[in-house]
Amino acid sequence: KQRIAIARAIIRNPSILLLDEATSALDPAAERVVQEALDKLVEQGKRTTIVIAHRLSTIVNADVICVVDKGTIIERGTFDELLAANGAFAKQWAARHRDGAAAGAGASA
Repeated sequence: KQRIAIARAIIRNPSILLLDEATSALDPAAERVVQEALDKLVEQGKRTTIVIAHRLSTIVNADVICVVDKGTIIERGTFDELLAANGAFAKQWAARHRDGAAAGAGASA
């Protein structure tokens, strides 16, 4: 259902696309397929895509990431900038990768 909803939204070709936890119910393989398709659309530069996500892996390629805590933006930057700042985003990223590696999940966040 989620993949169909995403496909329908993309086919409508909106100038602004809002994805709120769009891949949360997908298994990792399906999430990768959807994410690759979304990345290709973003590369075309014909729309603004706003992604709300708890899975940090879905926003790695974002132009701007805003980290929100209790309704307030506490950090803002690219993936690399946020990791370098060693703030809340970097700590979440490290914790999820540490937990994933401990569980045998590899590098998925």
